[in-house]
Amino acid sequence: MRIIAISNISRSKLLGALVACLALLGERAEAATQGTLGETSTGSITITVSVAKLAQISGLSDVTLSAVDPASTATNAQSVCVWSNTATKGYSITASGSGPGSSFALTNGSMTAPYSVAWSVSSGQTSGTSLSPGAALTGLTSTATEPSCSSDPATTSSLIVTVGAADLQNMQAETSYSGTLNLLVSPI
Repeated sequence: MRIIAISNISRSKLLGALVACLALLGERAEAATQGTLGETSTGSITITVSVAKLAQISGLSDVTLSAVDPASTATNAQSVCVWSNTATKGYSITASGSGPGSSFALTNGSMTAPYSVAWSVSSGQTSGTSLSPGAALTGLTSTATEPSCSSDPATTSSLIVTVGAADLQNMQAETSYSGTLNLLVSPI
């Protein structure tokens, strides 16, 4: 047996080298093993699986506000499902409209009317945090246990669309204005 004296290596460097050697041994223990030739042969493999961060929004319904009184604000609140598979079930939501610059605008030819959008992390709400076109609302958490909320809870959040009374008063009577609202949910 040969003994080597180590005098110029610090204790932390020696410990680091030892940890690196043990890590290499650990990798070998997890590597596939091949069977040997014989009446039976046994081999083994290690299986490792990881999934990407995912999110889903569902339960959305088109909004129709017809024959509304222009003296009052018109609001549609709907409960929807948002699911995220991150450890915190966190997500962000970004809304964009079909108006110029992704604005929240309803149109009929050259006539336009703005609307506002709000979001709540609780279902059954009629008010929430205002969303700005193209700006992410972050730090949200879902209570959904599966992507489509087909089991409890059936809904997790509220989407609130509002057209103000002043904007309704500027709209032409008996004329439909329409637009598209896109909602982008990202897992965080």
